Amino acid sequence: MPTCVILAAQMDGRSITTVEAFDNGPGAPLDPIQQAFAETGAIQCGYCTPAMVLAARQLLSAEPNPTEAQVRDVLGGVLCRCTGYVKPVEAVLRAAAMLRGEAVPPIDAPGGIPVEGFFDAIRTSPEPELPGPGSDITTQTKVAFFTFPTVDTQTATDVVGRPEMKVDAVKLVKGKPVFADDVDLPGMLHGAMLTSPHAHARITRIDATKARALPGVHAVLTHQDIPRVIYASGGQTWPNPHPWDQVSLDNKVRHVGDRVAVVAAETPEIAQAALKLIEVEYEVLPAVFDPIATMQPGAPVIHDEPDAVGVADVERNIAVKIHARYGEVEQALAEADHVFERTYHVQQVQQASIEPHIVVTYWDEDERMVIRTSTQVPFHVRRMIAPLIGLPVKRIRVIKPRIGGGFGGKQEMLIEDLCAHLTVATGRPVRFEYTREQEFTSARSRHPMIVTYRAGVQSDGTLHALDMEVVSNTGAYGTHGLTVCSVTGLRGLATYRCPHMQFSANVVYTNIPTPGAFRGYGAPQAEFALESLMEEIADALGFEAVEFRLKNAVRSGDPVPITAALGEGDLDRQPQIVQSCGLEQCVSQGAAAIAWDRKLNPEWRVDPARPHVRRGLGMAVCMHGTAIPGLDMGAASIKMNDDGSFNVLVGGTDLGTGSDTVLAQIAAETLGAPLNDIIIYSSDTDFTPFDTGAYASSTTYISGGAVKKAAEQVRDQIMARAALMLKLPTTDGLTLRDRTVTAADGSSVSLADIALHSLHVADHQQIMATASHMSMHSPPPFGAVYAEVEVDTETGQVTVQKLVMAVDCGTAINPRTAEGQIEGGLVQALGYAVSEEMVYDEAGRSLATRFGDYRIFQADEVPEVQAILVPTYEPSGPYGAKAVAEIPMDGVAPAIANAVHHAVGARIRDLPITPEKVWRKINEV
Repeated sequence: MPTCVILAAQMDGRSITTVEAFDNGPGAPLDPIQQAFAETGAIQCGYCTPAMVLAARQLLSAEPNPTEAQVRDVLGGVLCRCTGYVKPVEAVLRAAAMLRGEAVPPIDAPGGIPVEGFFDAIRTSPEPELPGPGSDITTQTKVAFFTFPTVDTQTATDVVGRPEMKVDAVKLVKGKPVFADDVDLPGMLHGAMLTSPHAHARITRIDATKARALPGVHAVLTHQDIPRVIYASGGQTWPNPHPWDQVSLDNKVRHVGDRVAVVAAETPEIAQAALKLIEVEYEVLPAVFDPIATMQPGAPVIHDEPDAVGVADVERNIAVKIHARYGEVEQALAEADHVFERTYHVQQVQQASIEPHIVVTYWDEDERMVIRTSTQVPFHVRRMIAPLIGLPVKRIRVIKPRIGGGFGGKQEMLIEDLCAHLTVATGRPVRFEYTREQEFTSARSRHPMIVTYRAGVQSDGTLHALDMEVVSNTGAYGTHGLTVCSVTGLRGLATYRCPHMQFSANVVYTNIPTPGAFRGYGAPQAEFALESLMEEIADALGFEAVEFRLKNAVRSGDPVPITAALGEGDLDRQPQIVQSCGLEQCVSQGAAAIAWDRKLNPEWRVDPARPHVRRGLGMAVCMHGTAIPGLDMGAASIKMNDDGSFNVLVGGTDLGTGSDTVLAQIAAETLGAPLNDIIIYSSDTDFTPFDTGAYASSTTYISGGAVKKAAEQVRDQIMARAALMLKLPTTDGLTLRDRTVTAADGSSVSLADIALHSLHVADHQQIMATASHMSMHSPPPFGAVYAEVEVDTETGQVTVQKLVMAVDCGTAINPRTAEGQIEGGLVQALGYAVSEEMVYDEAGRSLATRFGDYRIFQADEVPEVQAILVPTYEPSGPYGAKAVAEIPMDGVAPAIANAVHHAVGARIRDLPITPEKVWRKINEV
């Protein structure tokens, strides 16, 4: 059982097995359960993987031939936010077959090439052929195999497009100490934070005398002890977008859970005791939680400090104003045959990463500040923290170990500054970790929004005008407020062809805990409104909903005018041009998978055995982005070793998405080497090149572009060295494949021989290269989501039976990891659609402070999930790739809302789609 649900007293007199019991040493064969998890792609961030492995062992010890329901039941005790549980279930069923001694075939890549064992190079004995899923194993997910498109610019590949095992799979499945908290430094202190009990108050008196006198306490810091340096905490490119409205510790608090003081002590218990001894007196101020009320005259002013920078309208609590236009919207609305106006509300939800925010800071032997932190943006953290702690960038090193889930919540310099302040004050290493309650009260979340559309439509179904108005609630601070809301406008006005478009937004302060970056980054809010609106228009005008969408959807070769209007155009400020689009194929393949033709069958909608239940089908299309054009940049460095292997250094951050694996595959493909000849190291500001970080679905596209460039330079050097060794006048006719350079006459030389020759024999040279990559293109991935639901008309309960998503992400560099991103994203988005919400009482106190109150889906609760990869070739991406990680968040909520409407005629325009809302709509008089 997972330790988080077992009390120590319950273990009295019992034996305890940990995942270390499975480890037979470096290079030894994995336990079959661990092997199955690694091979099937069941590991994403890996934070929950050891618990899943142990749960699987418990099940398979008692039941060697379990059903899928039994597997889901036992995995139901292990929360996972990454995988959607699809591949872990597959892994357990696969392991069961292996343990029963059944011959299971290898996991094949497209074309029937088995996955190569990753660690054969370090094993002393020949590596056995890796088994794959048995033909008798079924899971709820039926994932289409990736096939290469027929495009002139695409050539056959050996590593790219293959479901290679993740490069970090073995250490994660073995439970190696790879996360931020897996370090114990001599003399390490423990940090803790005192937070505000009030939603809006001024600190009139704070006295830490008693806390400082407590034995074991080494530092207590308040706003009186730290220089006041204004900043914005969002991990974004320099200069950070306005407003700058935060300081490390302030004399005013703006939400329940806001920072008041921090403590460093010998133990966590002493630190907590010290917090209780800090005496604080508050002048409680009026609070405002409603985003409309906060803009009204007489509302309390939340940011009245004189040193805040770039607040759009202090008196009206407007942090940011946005306006963009293309064409003449008002005139076009007047010209339209039909005008529709609808308003939609989307709620605040939490990233709910299983690993909370965790930081360890210490001085190294050169008296430089080292920050070991679970972050998506190590280079931004280094730059942003420097002025706060009074150190130059050159005296700061940020190390990003493995991350136990991020989802945008760790695209923030959230607690690194407080931990570093404590190390500066004490001279000692300090460990600071958020509690689960603080994740809800003091971390980040998704922006709640009010989205209003006006749409002008001609009688033939052509969109003529779209006006989108948004009120975005940024809570107490404006971090990410501008950029998230800008993406809302981009995604809300990019999917469909329309000659006249307008976007207006107010990003407003309230006294709720601060939203920030969350996977999808403004798109899920927009897509729920947009795709609900498209369905409503089609219904009202008598068009088939799918045909109406495809009639108006953008396609390859189309400009996307709103990109230029919102500042994401190309180098000449012209709109982005869609260069690859598989939307129509996504729609058709998704429709086939969900059996869309049932929608027209009235008998299917009714279950005679349950006359109070109605069935429904719904769909939504979605379009996301790939990186921020002209802004995101990544770099890579590659060097060749004596044996012909390669070290690849990248600044890109793998937060469980498999980006280290994908980047290594790009390098391996370009260098004619197998994946196990690539040793990749990422995200250490001292040793790896710069990268903007893991956000905006940019890593494969931007960092992958840098890796490919660097690898091509290294390949050129390899070819030149081979020509020298083969005594050829030029490199013409040379090919590089299977660790070998081959000439047209059949003569060849191995990569190992080339490496030794370059380093030790003649014309000595380290074969290596560094490259950077930035793109003015932001190629959109496309997707179609289909949902099948059952609605209980007596209670309003909505049960999602099946989710299907077909995605065009260009070339899937690793189909297994791409599928995992889709599956996990669909389940995460399912919570956004039907259950998750951050709710507060009248005083602004969060009613959810633990997972028991804020329910995320468990393995035994998720519906059938099907992911389909629709191949296209994106000419601007490495090997034709574009993004996949965020788009699964975008279409689930509207697809379910549309399915509920199909089932019972209830149109839900505010998320989440709860039983009460559905019941009230059904029973409206």
